[in-house]
Amino acid sequence: KDLLAKNITIFKAQGKALNNYASKNVKVLVVGNPANTNALIAMKFAPNIPKTNFSALTRLDQNRAKAQIAQKLNVPVSRVHNIIIWGNHSATQYPDVRYAFTNDRGFPKSVRTSVNDDDWIRNTFIN
Repeated sequence: KDLLAKNITIFKAQGKALNNYASKNVKVLVVGNPANTNALIAMKFAPNIPKTNFSALTRLDQNRAKAQIAQKLNVPVSRVHNIIIWGNHSATQYPDVRYAFTNDRGFPKSVRTSVNDDDWIRNTFIN
């Protein structure tokens, strides 16, 4: 709760500054967790900037998910691609491997096929 109160103050100020001084074509990428909530706060206080110009990035969680998949497959992290994290950095986030793939000798192979263990994906990886 304390973090949220602090973030409201920070991202309210950032939103106002963007609204008052930035180009209306600015693209805003928020990476501070909870990224989605922080982006929403900034967006609310920047009403002159199109909502479509705001994005949130949960890169820390994406990197962790890529590392888990890479470890499971015993491949370098650099060979795991297109892991998506839906939601905030919290218990409500959802790592999605539907479009994820690995490079297997230069050829893409789906993570689900490579892991070949839906129980691990559902009950270990996602939880």
